[in-house]
Amino acid sequence: MSYLIKGVKCCSPVNQMHKVTGTLFKAHVLKNFSGINEQQFKISRNSSQLSSEKTNSYDYVIVGAGSAGCVLANRLTEDPLSTVLLLEAGPKDTLLGSKRLMWKIHMPAALTYNLCDEKFNWYYHTTSQKHMDNRIMYWPRGRVWGGSSSLNAMVYIRGHAEDYNRWSREGAIGWDYEHCLPYFKKAQTHELGPDQYRGGNGPLHVSRGKTNHPLHHAFLEATQQAGYPFTEDMNGYQQEGFGWMDMTVHKGQRWSTASAYLRPALSRPNLSVAEKTLVTKILFHGTKSIGVEYVKNGQKTKAFASKEVILSGGAINSPQLLMLSGIGNADDLKKMGIPVVCHLPGVGQNLQDHLEVYVQQKCTKPITLYNAQKPVKMVRIGLEWLWKFTGEGATAHLESGGFIRSEPGVPHPDIQFHFLPSQVIDHGRVASTMEAYQVHVGPMRSTSVGWIKLRSTDPSDHPIIEPNYMSTERDILEFRQCVKLTREIFAQKAFEKFRGPEIQPGNDIQSDKEIDAFIRQKADSAYHPSCTCKMGQRSDSTAVVDPQTKVIGVENLRVVDASIMPSVVSGNLNAPTIMIAEKAADLIKGLPSLQEKNVPVYKPKTLETQR
Repeated sequence: MSYLIKGVKCCSPVNQMHKVTGTLFKAHVLKNFSGINEQQFKISRNSSQLSSEKTNSYDYVIVGAGSAGCVLANRLTEDPLSTVLLLEAGPKDTLLGSKRLMWKIHMPAALTYNLCDEKFNWYYHTTSQKHMDNRIMYWPRGRVWGGSSSLNAMVYIRGHAEDYNRWSREGAIGWDYEHCLPYFKKAQTHELGPDQYRGGNGPLHVSRGKTNHPLHHAFLEATQQAGYPFTEDMNGYQQEGFGWMDMTVHKGQRWSTASAYLRPALSRPNLSVAEKTLVTKILFHGTKSIGVEYVKNGQKTKAFASKEVILSGGAINSPQLLMLSGIGNADDLKKMGIPVVCHLPGVGQNLQDHLEVYVQQKCTKPITLYNAQKPVKMVRIGLEWLWKFTGEGATAHLESGGFIRSEPGVPHPDIQFHFLPSQVIDHGRVASTMEAYQVHVGPMRSTSVGWIKLRSTDPSDHPIIEPNYMSTERDILEFRQCVKLTREIFAQKAFEKFRGPEIQPGNDIQSDKEIDAFIRQKADSAYHPSCTCKMGQRSDSTAVVDPQTKVIGVENLRVVDASIMPSVVSGNLNAPTIMIAEKAADLIKGLPSLQEKNVPVYKPKTLETQR
């Protein structure tokens, strides 16, 4: 039978039917086979992707091992069931596990070394500042374990209670003083012991200035001769006045958040840390954050977060990463060709910083730090520190300072002073030239506000930084006051035996016009950029995160660093940033906020006088 069919002419209807049927059968089999293969390939690919995601998946991915990121890494891994990946763009802050081999970071007196090079420093610059004689301003920011707490001057200042009450009024509900004070205390172990304002069991060791240097004592005596009060604790009951500074120095070493929080947690199996890792993008599924993409050793890698991605890159890097990932002003993102995930126009806006100027006086006695900066003496100081962590290398020398009100009617201090028995030129990048002492002085609540925008879509390109310094008449008036009030302190009897000619501004600078010109030429950043991912209510179109630190309009994404401050605080930013991270850790864990009610805070008897 098969032979007969085989011999039939091809035009036979039966043969034609068989041919069509066979062709259809083959097509069906091939289609099914192909479908099975495609399905198997998809399953295999998906399973491989899931396996890869599982291998590189954590509960939390934290971007930035700085002042906030180290705190979060420690607090979130206290729960052994929570896994955390901490990614840092810079290197470790130790070499072969040794702090001594990284003395430029850990020796307090060596702080200017890392302000002057790019090894541990993002080395940012602003745009040309039109209200500052078109100067381009230098902004050092930490790019190393500990972030800027590994580069800063180690001054521990919390700001004023009213700063936090103002935050609450600005929309950061739950961030008033009574809800923030407990977290300052939780973070801290103060060498003077705990009290109503100080902590006694926290990871962050804080010491009190204790120098016997005659110039520090002369400065504090002169401030009292000028009519200002002495304050026992500018982080406690009374910020207003002058006194001894608190410092993040412990046993003669810088006590950064890497030392306080990160190193003690490194042995935990649920914490993974990667350094020299640049995060280039937040990954989204719709508006849900699922992880990050990063580059390490030239290779792109993805890390996934089953719970949350947390940005702790600081006031420049956090808004930059949000914008690179499609969160920001939609018009700006579209112009750069970045797909919009969420239109959030406040990202990168509201940039605030502190400017300061150095008022310098020549010293008639050889007692400043000028001799300590000569090579032979520097070697001696360095060897003592390397051997015992003691001596002149064990302090940053900014041990006295204070806060005052610029004029009558100001409710709490708006000018800050740091005194230094030395001369600093160009951020310490130029060596001191003579025996001199100086005050760093500047307004604390500037009314000039700026912004940060992307320069390009390349994550390694620094963004455009526009602080818009000195753009308001109020800022100009306050800076004039800074110079005049400092000169008044330096003119007191306590400085008589030390006072030589004024170096800066100089005796020829007297009129308001001349002082204004001096400020434009010489004022510089105090390194306190903040407020670029402002915290506020979801109804506020300028807010970026809500009071839970969650990014508005998307899911599973938070920002926790100085960028979420609604407005800049009256003082240095490291202590407030650590407090923010401590408080955020409880929010992330779902714990109720700590609270201390009715803690007394000093108020001037009258606002009719300036002091």
